Amino acid sequence: IADRLDEAISKIIETDDCFRFLVGGMGDFDRMCSSAVRKAKRKYPDKKISLELILPYLTQELNENKNYYETSYDDVIVPIELAGVHYKSAIGKRNRWMVEISDWLIAFVYRDFGGAYTTLRYAEKKGLQIINLAK
Repeated sequence: IADRLDEAISKIIETDDCFRFLVGGMGDFDRMCSSAVRKAKRKYPDKKISLELILPYLTQELNENKNYYETSYDDVIVPIELAGVHYKSAIGKRNRWMVEISDWLIAFVYRDFGGAYTTLRYAEKKGLQIINLAK
């Protein structure tokens, strides 16, 4: 998966000189994506690449591990549109928010149910360019 992820990111980076990569930071695939983007930043020093962690809500962990987040990401964002959203629906709404402001989606979706699948379907409906590494 890691090699295919590197290839997907390179494919996107070769299309322009400036990029925002958004990650949700909620699982292994998000961690792999973050690592791959950091690697791409080193590989393409002439490109403007930012890695942004998009959280569905504030957590105590942000305060407790502030140094980690500041050194690992170019920005940490909790979208204002999620203020007041019940925490059980916040992740899905955060994912939709990310799709709304994106041109591409890199995914690893191998089941036809769940949050990642719902996000993939929404991205298809919105016309994003999609790379599903599970296929």
